[in-house]
Amino acid sequence: MSRTLSVAALQTAYGADRDANIARTADLIRQAADRGAQVILPSELFQGPYFCVAQEERWFAEAHPWREHPCVTALAPLAAELGVVLPISIFEREGPHYFNSLVMVDADGSLLGLYRKSHIPDGPGYMEKYYFRPGDTGFRVWDTRFGRIGAGICWDQWYPECARAMTLLGAEVLLYPTAIGSEPHDASLDTAAPWRRAMQGHAVSNVIPVVGANRTGFEPWEGYPGGGQGFYGSSFIADHRGDLVADMGRDEEGVAVATFDLDFLARHRAAWGFFRDRRTDLYGALVEPRPA
Repeated sequence: MSRTLSVAALQTAYGADRDANIARTADLIRQAADRGAQVILPSELFQGPYFCVAQEERWFAEAHPWREHPCVTALAPLAAELGVVLPISIFEREGPHYFNSLVMVDADGSLLGLYRKSHIPDGPGYMEKYYFRPGDTGFRVWDTRFGRIGAGICWDQWYPECARAMTLLGAEVLLYPTAIGSEPHDASLDTAAPWRRAMQGHAVSNVIPVVGANRTGFEPWEGYPGGGQGFYGSSFIADHRGDLVADMGRDEEGVAVATFDLDFLARHRAAWGFFRDRRTDLYGALVEPRPA
């Protein structure tokens, strides 16, 4: 009998009330579990509004040590109650250091560990370098009750090296919680399609399902160009071919669910030969800061 894995992406809008945001996320988790999902992915930094649109020191007060983060302490018991795996995106504080992090919670509510976002963007509307140090955990993959899960965070999803590293570590599915939308420096720039295509490419090149969970809605921001940031949703689940097997619209709120045969995927990944035919002796330029 084949091993199967059911995954879900959550998509909703978030506001300023942290408790309300957690409650909304918990409700969507229950909906996904009711539909058979075993690994359920909320979007990036769902504890509140995406605060990185501007540099404001007040937001540092919203960070917590990862084991004590309110999102973790609220949702880990729910993972145990429902018997589901929850990758929880948080604003983490460790001493004087701050990170954009993900806590992997297994289906019994245990905390399997922490991943800290490796690639930190810095541009109009996404000023994350002000708040977060570059992650120091390296890419992480976890053995959960239902399968071996790899997870990056938002900007990580644009880097093929991240997806390849997690697959080399044995990941059976790749997860990317996200907060992405409008570009305040260029109102005509719409990245929704390339955002999806980048991750669909990871699915093809690694013969692995990919889940992207984005927030949606408009978040007003006083004194900010354009009056705030609009997020374009478009959360999706792609199969090993890069085909979309479940997806959501820009403004839709809810849950996307899909099921995969992990044993078939392992055989098919081997048959394609991507990992057999790798030429690591030729890839030195990939790890040089400025290749000649």
